[in-house]
Amino acid sequence: MPSSSHSSQNDAPLGAHSIAPPARRHRGTKVRRQRVKAAWLFLAPMLIALTLVAGWPLMRTFFLSFTDASLSDLGAANLIGFENYLVYDDGRWYGVLADPIWWRSVWNTVYFSVVSVSLEVVFGVIVALILNAEFKGRVIVRAAVLIPWAIPTIVSAQMWAWMLNDQFGIINHMLMAVGIIDNPIAWTASATYSMWAVIMVDVWKTIPFVALLVLAALQMLPKDCYEAAEVDGIHPLRVFFKVTLPLITPALMVAVIFRLLDALRVFDVIYVLTSNSTSTMSMSVYARQQLVEFQDVGYGSAASTLLFLIIALATIAYLYLGRKQIQLGGD
Repeated sequence: MPSSSHSSQNDAPLGAHSIAPPARRHRGTKVRRQRVKAAWLFLAPMLIALTLVAGWPLMRTFFLSFTDASLSDLGAANLIGFENYLVYDDGRWYGVLADPIWWRSVWNTVYFSVVSVSLEVVFGVIVALILNAEFKGRVIVRAAVLIPWAIPTIVSAQMWAWMLNDQFGIINHMLMAVGIIDNPIAWTASATYSMWAVIMVDVWKTIPFVALLVLAALQMLPKDCYEAAEVDGIHPLRVFFKVTLPLITPALMVAVIFRLLDALRVFDVIYVLTSNSTSTMSMSVYARQQLVEFQDVGYGSAASTLLFLIIALATIAYLYLGRKQIQLGGD
């Protein structure tokens, strides 16, 4: 009989031993809550500072967009509703959304963002692949590549403005010396070339940023798959598109989202090179013109609010599509 009782105890269901005791589960839940509370405590100073630095000006701008505030007297502002955005009066539409210059600035900004970010990604990956290879003086080259990114945007834009000048610029001098052009070109004043001049300057400055992020991703890739591909005799281009590119896609997404945010709110390089020219005017330049030169704070705040909404929607759409692409790649 004792042996039978002993065997019955040993034959107990395995699931009974695998279930954690209630005290242990409660202790795990308590530890998790403490970790979440500690995380919020550490994040609280940053969230408070972000609210004061970014949240309050954003809400203030949003409020002023519904007023007729003027830069000369902000205290005399009156609520006018959506008139700064769009209003129909006396058979015509008025407001930012009815201004053709605003829509031209939207198109300029989108065109600039798409072209410049695309070129930066392509050339950034190429530069990163070159810097990832082993050659003599690689450390010096890596340091030299970062110089354009280290130069402040205002300084680099003014430097390029001098070089692109149609009278004493070195770019025209070099092109005429090799016979590519016969007469100097007003790169920053011509409606045909000004946008491409701005894109060229922006790409020159920000390629190192993309290259640095991609290079960091390349440094972390496993070497086994490349050694196996070399043994199997697979072409390097196929290895890049089938192995390297999928592995560095997360780093590329980070680079693209940061560069896209910068490009959509671009102001300094365009304003320094072309000022208020409508052929290159961005949404930020348009908002600045309304706020400072025309002193129409309400109208300029409406343009700034629309700029914020466009950037927010573009960011959400990009993150959603990027997440979907990663999920499809994982499946």
